[in-house]
Amino acid sequence: MAKTQDFTKMMQDMMSAMPMDMSKMQDAFKAQTALSEKMAKVALEAAEKSTDISAKWAKDTLGKVGALTASKVEPADYAKAMSDFASASAEMAAENLAAFAEVAKKVQMETVELMLSAGKEISEETTAAMKKATEEVTAVAKKATATAAK
Repeated sequence: MAKTQDFTKMMQDMMSAMPMDMSKMQDAFKAQTALSEKMAKVALEAAEKSTDISAKWAKDTLGKVGALTASKVEPADYAKAMSDFASASAEMAAENLAAFAEVAKKVQMETVELMLSAGKEISEETTAAMKKATEEVTAVAKKATATAAK
C-alpha cells in the first residue's frame, strides 16, 4: 500500500527560506484603522450637522404651522395664511437643501483628501516593502545558488 508523503517539513523549510516581516502587517493594520477612524469622524460630523439642519427645519416649520392654524376672522385671511406658509416653506426648503448640499460637499472633499493621503502612504509603504522583499529573495537565491554549486 502506498504511503502519503508528508509535506510538512518541506513547507516549513520553504516558509523559513522566505521570511515575512510581520511588523509590516501590523503597520498596515494600524494604517487601516487610522483611516477608518478618520472616515468615521467625517461621517459622524456630517450626521451631526445633518441632524442639526433637520431639527432646525422642523422647528421653523412648526413655528410657521402655528400661524397657519390660528383662527381668522375673514375667509380670505385663511388663503393668505396658507399662501404665506407655502412661500415660507419653499424658502426654508431651499435654504435647508443648500445647507445639506454644503455638508455633502464638505464630506466629499474630506473623503477625497483622506483617500489621496492614504493612497500616497500605501504607495510609499508598498514600494519600500517590495524593495526589501526583492533584496531578501535575491539574497536567498544567491545563497541557494552558492549552496547548489558546492
